[in-house]
Amino acid sequence: MTSPTSPQTSPDPDRPSGGADAALFDAVAAEHAAIYGYGIVSAHSSPDENDLVSAAMAEHRERRESAIALLTGRSAKAPLPAAGYQLPIPVNNPNDAATLAVRMEDDCAVAWRAALERASSEQDRTFALAALTEAAVTAARWKQVQGIKPVTVAFPGGTE
Repeated sequence: MTSPTSPQTSPDPDRPSGGADAALFDAVAAEHAAIYGYGIVSAHSSPDENDLVSAAMAEHRERRESAIALLTGRSAKAPLPAAGYQLPIPVNNPNDAATLAVRMEDDCAVAWRAALERASSEQDRTFALAALTEAAVTAARWKQVQGIKPVTVAFPGGTE
C-alpha cells in the first residue's frame, strides 16, 4: 500500500505472501504511518482541533494494537513502525495539518477496505468494517474543519 506517510524502504520481508494476513499487515503499516503523521498534525493544528487530534491518535493506536493482536494470534508477524516517514505535503499551518489528516484517514480507509475485501473470517470482516467506518468518520470530521463539501463519500477507501 502506498501511503502519504509511507516509509521510503524496500518491501518488508515479514509481510505475509497474500490474502487476509497480508491485507491486515498492510493495514497495520497504514496505522503506524497515521500515528506518526498525527504527531505532525498535532504540532500544527489550532487549539480548536486539539480534541479531534487527541481522539484520532487514540483511535489509531487502539486500532493498531488490536490489529497486531489479530496477526500475532494467528502466528503472523506484524510490521514494525518505520523510523521516519515521507509526508506528501509540507505542513506549516493548521490548514496543511487538516489536509494531511484527511489524506491519512483516506489512506487508512483504503487499507481497511482491502482488509475487508480479503477477510476470510467473520472476526476479520467485522474488525475491518469497523476500522473502515472509523477512518471515514474521522476524515469527514477533518473535512468539516476545512469547510470541504461534501464531507463524505459513498464508498470510503475506493475510487468509485
